[in-house]
Amino acid sequence: MEKDLWRLGVRDLARAIREKTVSSHDVVQSHLNRIEAVNAKVNAVTVVFAKEALQAADEADNALTKGVSLGPLHGIPMTIKENIDLTGSATSQGVVAMKDALPLQDAPHVSHLKRAGAIPIGRTNLPDLGLRWHTDNALRGATRSPWNRLRTPGGSSGGEAVAIATGMSPLGIGNDYGGSLRYPAQCCGIVSIRPTLGRVPQASSLDPFEMPITMQLFAVQGPMARHVQDLRLALNVMMAPHPRDPWWTPAPLQGPVLRKPIRVGVAMNPCGQGVDRGVAAGVRKAAQVLSEAGYEIEEVEPPSIEQASRLWAELAFTEIRAVFLPLLKATASPAAIDSLLLTEALVPKGDLVSYMNGLAERNRIAREWAQFADQHPLILGPVSTMPPFEVGYDLAGVAEAGELRRSMRLVTTVNLLGLPSVALPVGVTDGLPQGVQIIGPRYREDLCLEAAEAVEERVGVLTPIDPKS
Repeated sequence: MEKDLWRLGVRDLARAIREKTVSSHDVVQSHLNRIEAVNAKVNAVTVVFAKEALQAADEADNALTKGVSLGPLHGIPMTIKENIDLTGSATSQGVVAMKDALPLQDAPHVSHLKRAGAIPIGRTNLPDLGLRWHTDNALRGATRSPWNRLRTPGGSSGGEAVAIATGMSPLGIGNDYGGSLRYPAQCCGIVSIRPTLGRVPQASSLDPFEMPITMQLFAVQGPMARHVQDLRLALNVMMAPHPRDPWWTPAPLQGPVLRKPIRVGVAMNPCGQGVDRGVAAGVRKAAQVLSEAGYEIEEVEPPSIEQASRLWAELAFTEIRAVFLPLLKATASPAAIDSLLLTEALVPKGDLVSYMNGLAERNRIAREWAQFADQHPLILGPVSTMPPFEVGYDLAGVAEAGELRRSMRLVTTVNLLGLPSVALPVGVTDGLPQGVQIIGPRYREDLCLEAAEAVEERVGVLTPIDPKS
């Protein structure tokens, strides 16, 4: 059994360790062996902490022998994206100039996970500064999809998604400013949750200044795994309070019970801008499964998606132009700069008044969605309305960049409004995984997770898999 431990999910591994049918040492070693066996084919894990992880696993086993439990993740290996602070390891952001940027302390949610018993075994890849929907950089190179090396693994948490999909890690930690948790989940056939703004505390000891307002409003930290129950377990740990994040909100994970059946609004083709046939089939399949599970399904058009997606881009690029583009031009790889400039060319340049008006407009759209949620507490729709794109597509030209951004319109709407969303796979189309997202009202991750579990129970999981040649 030991050689196949990498196939198991977090909850099953935790139970086996707790019941002493396996040791944490064996679990960690199994994942280290898996990294050695497959990582060279996909380049997802960038740094491996073999010695440190095995030592921590031995300490976890010794503690358990003495009757001491470190918490619900006792002895469980995890991987961490390279833009999240982990002491003793550089927060490189995928940038050569930051390859030695050692944080002074763990990110708040990383400290929560370690306190719960999780053991870091490696770091995972991302695009430069996380600002691309494909994972590649000059420091670590490109991460390849385990499904088809000619297709993107997604970004920016692409390394994390590939590590989980191939069994190199049962639990990963990423973040999401414009789909960076959900899009890689779609591309790689795993599950992830983008929590509500304020749910999971976040901070970095390396930030040279306070992040601009869209980074504060749109970006969140979240878990990635192969099983929905593992997202719930990890989120419960990560959401503990921390004084370094003033946005942290003391909202319970379990909200009020809603009257059944819960209504699900299905956004098959958000704002009518087109959807791939295979993507639509995946959404349709998930809707049918939820109907069979007792949910009330209605195909609807949620409010103001086109305006919300446009507003996300205008607000984000106002700050990218002012803050991040100069930094990227000085430090990032040419491909990262080209990708960002192609998208930037599509977004009108605004002034202070348009920026202020845009932040005010965000409130109107948020009010519309809150009122819509009274009738449809959950929304089911695509992640990207395109299948995982061919590597290089986001560098092909302005038209391709525009189509890619349009395909993410439901994704970026969620970011603009700070809503929770679970991404999960529903099948395979043309050799590629197809996923959907289930969006809920603010602080109702419980509703998203329950619906996602209902789908997963009926369609199963797609991973772990061996990388395709």
